[in-house]
Amino acid sequence: MFDTFAEKKFLLKELVKKELTSKYKDSVLGILWSFFNPLLIMLVFTAIFSMLFGRQIQNYPVYFLSGRLIYDFYNNATKGAMKSIKKNGHLIKKIYVPKYMFSVSAVLYEFVNFLISFVILAGVMFATGAAFHATIIYSIIPVALLLCLIFGVGLILAVCNTYFTDIGHLYNVFTLLLMYASALFYPMEIVPSEIQRIFTLNPVYSAISCFRECIYGVAPNGPTLLYLAAFSFTTLGIGILLFKIYEKKLVLEI
Repeated sequence: MFDTFAEKKFLLKELVKKELTSKYKDSVLGILWSFFNPLLIMLVFTAIFSMLFGRQIQNYPVYFLSGRLIYDFYNNATKGAMKSIKKNGHLIKKIYVPKYMFSVSAVLYEFVNFLISFVILAGVMFATGAAFHATIIYSIIPVALLLCLIFGVGLILAVCNTYFTDIGHLYNVFTLLLMYASALFYPMEIVPSEIQRIFTLNPVYSAISCFRECIYGVAPNGPTLLYLAAFSFTTLGIGILLFKIYEKKLVLEI
């Protein structure tokens, strides 16, 4: 399945460029929305929730934005991958293109947006007087593991959504629940201990927690990273296997 991946790098690059140009072609601000969108959301949530949790959370804007960027990356990338096969059905029917390329390009497009948004996080840290700790370099680890998780979930969803379009509606509900279970705008300490144990099973929360620790000057928690790694690699393996089984049959369902 992925044996020709290196040979298809040019195609992958063009697909990512296509995603970028198609999304912003009718927009006046264009790709600048990748900067403004997380910033505006942060300002709104900070204005609302900092009054409730500001005393419990050090530098609430950085706390919220660091969690939101991770969640948005997961949410947007998995949904983009989920729709990628049906969205590009006209191309798949006309010419031979490895079908996984469309899912991978959708994820990489959102990864570009995530990297752009990281500039906003750095700007907010600077504006709020937050310290830039050396541990920030470790943030690469949870982000890389999250990327593996997204590729796995994306491939699974791409197959399932091609066969059952209801998956898209159900996944919207799931990601909404996931947002509230990821402690984006509230401290985990306010959640009852029984519920906290359930929340810690959420790999997106694990990625957010480790990422925040790196931003706040703490080395990421070892057991949490191991759990995230195990969950991500397992999901990626399942996604690759499932896609390999159904790849040739997908064109019949488009």
